[in-house]
Amino acid sequence: MTHVVRWLAGLAVGVSIMAVQARAQAPAPAFTPKDERVEDLPEGPGREETFGLCTACHGYRLVSNQGMARDKWDETMTWMTERHGMPDIQGADRDLILDYLATHHPPKAPARAGGFRNPFAPQ
Repeated sequence: MTHVVRWLAGLAVGVSIMAVQARAQAPAPAFTPKDERVEDLPEGPGREETFGLCTACHGYRLVSNQGMARDKWDETMTWMTERHGMPDIQGADRDLILDYLATHHPPKAPARAGGFRNPFAPQ
């Protein structure tokens, strides 16, 4: 009987290890902006469009923490379109989103000498 008990204990340990490995290798769930609502953003023309475009791929907090001039927002949108497959928004829709971003998330004053350079901004 002891051989059977040891065999079953070993089997149980092996199954447990395989289950942990399977969970570790499972793909991460897709991003869902659970804690963010469009109503939390500053009011203004383009709020809904900007929120919808940005949160399709990442949290809006990532956007609001950047703080860039309009031309840098424009470069960033181009970079995300080319590099990450973001829809190529042009014309009045792009202007609306860029105006919203530049108005509500302008460049921030540097916190220290030399300033901070966003490592994720286009080079």
